[in-house]
Amino acid sequence: MENRYLISISGKNNLDTLKKITDTLNLFKCVVLDINEVVIFQDLTIKILIEIPELVNKDVFFKELLYTCYKLGLHINFVDLNSSIINFDHILDIKRYIITALAQNITTTHLSLLIDLVFNENLQVISIERLSAPKFSSKKSEGLSCIEMTLEGPQIDITSIRKKLLMLSQYQNIEVGIQEDTPYRRHRRLIAFDMDSTLIRTEVIDELAKRKGVGDKVKQITEKAMRGELDFKQSLEKRVSLLKGLPVEVLEEVASTLPLNDGAEKLIKNLKVLGYKIAIISGGFTYFGNYLKKKLGIDYVFANELEIRDGVLTGKVVGEIIDGKKKAEILKHIAEKENISLEQVIAVGDGANDLPMLNLAGLGIAFRAKPVVREGAKQSLTNVGLDAILYFLGIRDREVII
Repeated sequence: MENRYLISISGKNNLDTLKKITDTLNLFKCVVLDINEVVIFQDLTIKILIEIPELVNKDVFFKELLYTCYKLGLHINFVDLNSSIINFDHILDIKRYIITALAQNITTTHLSLLIDLVFNENLQVISIERLSAPKFSSKKSEGLSCIEMTLEGPQIDITSIRKKLLMLSQYQNIEVGIQEDTPYRRHRRLIAFDMDSTLIRTEVIDELAKRKGVGDKVKQITEKAMRGELDFKQSLEKRVSLLKGLPVEVLEEVASTLPLNDGAEKLIKNLKVLGYKIAIISGGFTYFGNYLKKKLGIDYVFANELEIRDGVLTGKVVGEIIDGKKKAEILKHIAEKENISLEQVIAVGDGANDLPMLNLAGLGIAFRAKPVVREGAKQSLTNVGLDAILYFLGIRDREVII
């Protein structure tokens, strides 16, 4: 007869609390079937599922453990599981999912809505962990709050849940994403960025157009292309043609003043330390991608080549234009060259032409994107910086290196 008991212990935590409890359990050579410990501001909760050897006197065991907890000022509770029929084999069929939630302040409203959604999908929250640094007040100056919820349950329609989470994000001032918990989630190895309005905070072609005096015309075409209302190749050719005659010195001026998006340098520096390969795959221009390559230590740059003759733009693009389909092909090519599974790839972009590569990557993130892109991507970030991507990798604030 198996002697299984669930032991719950709570109270104030001290440096030696866990040691004294485990020392007591060890006197009886118990088998630990499951264990969980949480400490929040010196408040301790321990749950241990144990199996007591048949030859052990249970009364003596309980008295000894009760006395240990009494001396430590802890509360203890025992649940006899011997009369319960527990099928541990079903655990093999359970799927795990991770919800990452970010906001200036995580509120009880956020938590309640998330748990309602989880409950309605027949999923169970098995743990909630804070990834951000501790907050001691709700002041905005103290940065973002981020929690990670681990869920268990049956296979779900993750696309359907993502749509519900996107709706929650839009109306509750919170960023929320869900991923299946796989070995790849914490072991990504390549990140590919779109450049304009993703890695940098502007559309380079709009900046060039302003200096040529055709800003309004180009901006209108750009916006239609990013919304998916125009064929990207045709729209690019049309916009570039309006730049004919622009001196190369203007490109140098624009390149030297490119504004990086919030959190870009922090994200790239940390991922490089972790051994990531970094790529720019852009419908923009190599002239500016190469500038960022030198500045940020990027490994790959794929973008469109502006034709320059006699020191001025000709209004044409050299070679094949990189559109959405080509972006996905390039991403796959880099992954194969580096011997990296696509599940280990992150892709980040904001435009409709980014969707093919966002959906090819194991983790595709629509960053400050148009509605059609947010709805079509696996994950979405709108009101935070690029460094928030670290949270989607399960990286805590205290683990950030740079």
